[in-house]
Amino acid sequence: MTPKRVTRPAIFQSIPGLVAGVSTRHGGLSESPYSSLNLGIHTDDSPEIIEKNLALFCEDIGVSPSDLARSYQVHGDKIWVTGRPGYQSGFDAMVSVQPGVFAGVSIADCTPILLVDPLTKVCAAIHAGWKGTVARIVEKTAKRMIENRGSNPANILAYIGPCIGLANFEVGDEVAAQFASEYKTRVNNKWHVDLKAANAAQLEKLGIIQIEIDPACTVENNVDYFSHRKEKGFTGRMIALIGFQIT
Repeated sequence: MTPKRVTRPAIFQSIPGLVAGVSTRHGGLSESPYSSLNLGIHTDDSPEIIEKNLALFCEDIGVSPSDLARSYQVHGDKIWVTGRPGYQSGFDAMVSVQPGVFAGVSIADCTPILLVDPLTKVCAAIHAGWKGTVARIVEKTAKRMIENRGSNPANILAYIGPCIGLANFEVGDEVAAQFASEYKTRVNNKWHVDLKAANAAQLEKLGIIQIEIDPACTVENNVDYFSHRKEKGFTGRMIALIGFQIT
């Protein structure tokens, strides 16, 4: 069986018109070390190949590349709320308030989180590395949906996608100190942090309890996903994307 270009969250499958998924590293045209479905604009891969890879991914997931709302990410907590596609800089969370606009974030170890309110049809794609997690970007984005867009937390569904897992996310004392005890552990006198659990807790604090946590670790499952840490910085990027089709 040919490996798929898209991982689709099970939690969203019953929502009419919703398109959501995370790209894998399979089915693209890039050569090593970016093999093969590299979607990272800011890598040293060929821009023409990246554009072709994006077209392949978008064709599989069912959208047009021209309908994506994305940003150059900076590991911060700024949120872009938009009803139009485009490419910005400085945002690590994209909120789509318009069907036909698909929010997307780039990842290769950091945590991708996808949120949707099926009633308001507001969607969000969030990039949360350890800095974004500490800055509570997931909580801030969900609050924006609740307070500014009228979402009821009970209606919001969340997907926490493939990222570096607890077993492989070794950090220094200065990073570990910024996480509560329940999200870190000591392994051979080294700190390890659980980004998935920390981000899930931010959602649960707001009353969002419909959450799917993907078990995949980008390091352990490096054959399927890019890992910045595993590949020592010489690797591609995936996209996590969400939005509603125009009906």
